[in-house]
Amino acid sequence: MKVLTVVLALVLAGCAAAPPDDVPQEVTPEARLAEMGIELPTPPAPVANYVRSVQTGNLVFLAGHGPLKPEGGYVTGKVGRDLTTEEGYEAARLTGIALLASLKAEINDLARVTRIVKVNGMVNATDDYTEQPNVINGHSDLMVAVFGEEIGRHARAAVGMASLPIGIAVEIEMIVEVAD
Repeated sequence: MKVLTVVLALVLAGCAAAPPDDVPQEVTPEARLAEMGIELPTPPAPVANYVRSVQTGNLVFLAGHGPLKPEGGYVTGKVGRDLTTEEGYEAARLTGIALLASLKAEINDLARVTRIVKVNGMVNATDDYTEQPNVINGHSDLMVAVFGEEIGRHARAAVGMASLPIGIAVEIEMIVEVAD
């Protein structure tokens, strides 16, 4: 009885506010980005007659984005000739960062994301190049790292293209489900 009284007194005094170490704490997508050293850029204006994203109901449709370099400009070239698969992977990762920047601009808080639903990945590649899935993994791996397996894993396509706008190495579009 004496122990119960002491515990009750500590709770009432506010001393028992910290959860035990074995209780997992919620980590936000933006905190994960910060842990990875990723700062989302200001999304660039569209280069033609379209918008970066459209939300209808709980779905956000993100237009095709390219691999925006932190210092400005885009990663360009053909994978299989000008770029290696590893460089293509990094271009797809940079494209994922650009998509997250546009998504954040649309919904204000990445914690609202309930599922990365679908990704269409296009790789500017030589006609004999066949490792498009390994390139688009740069984007897919980033989504899982930011949102976790349950939310970040998605359906996707990874295809080769003869060319992409302004010679970019990768273009990716994405459909995301968000909470109200």
